[in-house]
Amino acid sequence: MMRQFLLYTGVLFCILSAGAQQLPQYSQWSLHQFSLNPAHAGIKKCVDVHALARAQWYGFDGAPQSGFITASIPLRSRRNKFLSARHGTGIKFERDQIGQFLTHRLNVAYAAHFNFTVDNRLSLGIYGGFVQFSYNHANSVTIDPDPTVQNEANFIAPDASFGAWWNGKNYYFGLILQNLIPYKWPAPGTDSRFRFHTTLNGGYRYRASENVSLLPGFIARIPPAGPPSIDLNVMADFKNQVAFGLGYRNTDALIVFASFKFKGQFSINYSFDYVLSSLRPGTINTHEFSLIYSGCKRPSSSTYSCPLFE
Repeated sequence: MMRQFLLYTGVLFCILSAGAQQLPQYSQWSLHQFSLNPAHAGIKKCVDVHALARAQWYGFDGAPQSGFITASIPLRSRRNKFLSARHGTGIKFERDQIGQFLTHRLNVAYAAHFNFTVDNRLSLGIYGGFVQFSYNHANSVTIDPDPTVQNEANFIAPDASFGAWWNGKNYYFGLILQNLIPYKWPAPGTDSRFRFHTTLNGGYRYRASENVSLLPGFIARIPPAGPPSIDLNVMADFKNQVAFGLGYRNTDALIVFASFKFKGQFSINYSFDYVLSSLRPGTINTHEFSLIYSGCKRPSSSTYSCPLFE
């Protein structure tokens, strides 16, 4: 009973505020840059496919369940002259459900990549597509009858995002602007709409030894209302085969990461969020699984960690 009360209270708060975080967040963001930033479309010189599933607050009725599938594809990998752009495209499908809310997004990306030096690159990209949003009031319970909450919604709206990316040999910075089209929802609520969101992220690679690289990073998600959600993490990569990491999210959790590469082009990844918020007494934490396929082959003898931003 307490679980349901907490969940319904949180869902109702989201309905009434209409300015809260509307986009799913992922603990493994540093491993899936294209899922966040369209500037990563075709940034590698090979096809890159990622799939992820996230069960947030596992064991909680109606808790958030999110996931995506992405494919990044280079269009032209060679430059004809200095500063001429390489081009890339890609596609992303994402599903996010929390309680009575269900969202599907399908976006196609285009990006251009400009090298100012051998190691310094600027990438600019856009996502364009649509979002399908639905709200089912069947399980919504209020103390007094509320026609606002009882209205159903099921509609399709345009969707767009912009991304910028700068990286050197051992560092990167990213900027993502999401929900660029402020489409107003017909229901629920009287002033509900898709709100503009800003995300900043960055990271660095430190080569501790021939076989070990340290990869610290951060991401700041800035919603239109409420405090930013900031992740700080660091991963240790061993022989370019196995990686382990720790992270902290200021609004929610401690995070543990593990990543394993096999057959040269695949990696399987897992992260566990230990919930620190007020939901702690009624939840069983958060689990996230992902699988990555990269068409780029690396020499089996290489023990130098591939940077996350290549």
